Amino acid sequence: MVMLETQKKLKVLVAIASYGTSNDQYLSQLLAEYRSMSFDVDVVVMSNLNKALGPGIEVAVGLPEENPWSLPFAHKQIFADRLDQYDLFIYSEDDTLITERNLCAFVRASGVLADNELAGFLRFEVSRENTVSYPEIHGHFHWDVSSVRLRGGQAFAFLTNEHSACYVLTREQLRRAIASGGFLVRPHQEKYDLLCSAATDPYTQCGFRRLICISQIDDFVIHHLPNKYVGKLGVGDAELRRQISRLMQVGGNGHRPTPLFKTDTKLRNGLYSKGYYEPARPEILSLIPANARRVLSVGCGWGATEVCLVERGMAVTALPLDPVIPGGVESRAMELVAGDFETAVRQLAGRQFDCILLLDLLHLVENPRSVLSSLKNLMTLDSVAVVSVPNLQRLPVIWQRLQGDDQVAMMSDYERGGVHWTSRRALRRWVNDAGMRIESLSGTLAGRSRRASRATLGLMNSYLASEFIAAVRRAE
Repeated sequence: MVMLETQKKLKVLVAIASYGTSNDQYLSQLLAEYRSMSFDVDVVVMSNLNKALGPGIEVAVGLPEENPWSLPFAHKQIFADRLDQYDLFIYSEDDTLITERNLCAFVRASGVLADNELAGFLRFEVSRENTVSYPEIHGHFHWDVSSVRLRGGQAFAFLTNEHSACYVLTREQLRRAIASGGFLVRPHQEKYDLLCSAATDPYTQCGFRRLICISQIDDFVIHHLPNKYVGKLGVGDAELRRQISRLMQVGGNGHRPTPLFKTDTKLRNGLYSKGYYEPARPEILSLIPANARRVLSVGCGWGATEVCLVERGMAVTALPLDPVIPGGVESRAMELVAGDFETAVRQLAGRQFDCILLLDLLHLVENPRSVLSSLKNLMTLDSVAVVSVPNLQRLPVIWQRLQGDDQVAMMSDYERGGVHWTSRRALRRWVNDAGMRIESLSGTLAGRSRRASRATLGLMNSYLASEFIAAVRRAE
């Protein structure tokens, strides 16, 4: 628990990364906000060029390394050199607006969180129609349903996307981060790319866990001023609040619900992780027999595919990725079976389905053969399972492997990367070992891969496809 002397005016050091001039209009808004605060605030703007930003604003010119994306790392030595002079330390990109309300909430949260827990923020954007969205919640990023913690009467939870282009530390937290050995490091990229790593190192390298206060979420949201991801990434305000409400319901009483599977890889930016917001894809829907009446969806996310099947008149049973995500299906005539995979399958014992969907999951589970064998018991000889896996034997990946890319090496080691090396051959082997057979198998081609496929008469499709989709049946 970190305590601050709230009786005195807090001294705050802000370091803002501002490369070039394209974001100067947003930088001006940040500086105006910090100047308006009741705290004693000093600001250092780190840039590759000199900027005239007015009185009281220090400009530090220079890159830590030649790569322009290394600029954010320049703030770390600045913080370390001035550790004993300030109470709060703020790092942010030049388009991320932190308000005094946010800082007051951070101070309150720091007083109740454990020593290894840090209060984090969630960025929001506003559309021209004045609707709000949250770009960090997209793709494979999701709330960890087992992470809900009650601290000082408030609820906190972990979002798997730790990047919000900023962080705040107290003096003691900064001291601990430096002592960990993971703070004063050269520009690097591991879990996140180079640009994002500087803003996430306190969580990924220094021993802290980033928690967001979900019970007072409005105090912990910050404006991403360009609004550049509106309509492209993220969930809307209603969906965020639905997820938070559900998260507090399933985790707020001390219960630790479990997800269906581990769905995140250990690769940079979560490459090949399971998407939670997948669309209903025509190539998947076309493999579901028209006469299928009972469908089992293993790994249901927000439910776009499942809703389509219900609208076709099918009886859908869904095993959701976790108890929070399936908001799109809860109000539909659909059966949800929650829990980890083994628990869910036991609840389905004795039942059979005309079609089973297992999409973009098999490469993530520890034992693919065991999962397929369990699902085989829920099928008749006439049933079909639609299975999709990414193709890690694509030409670009092979080229990276030849170049010695460590991320590709991790794909060949499930313990290191959290992913199996999947290919057409690997999928056939898993299916056959589970006592099943592939009835049809196709590769997904797009853009240049489709043109290359035509040029090679389809002979290179195994190395061009981004994924494989198979229709699988029980062996005779």
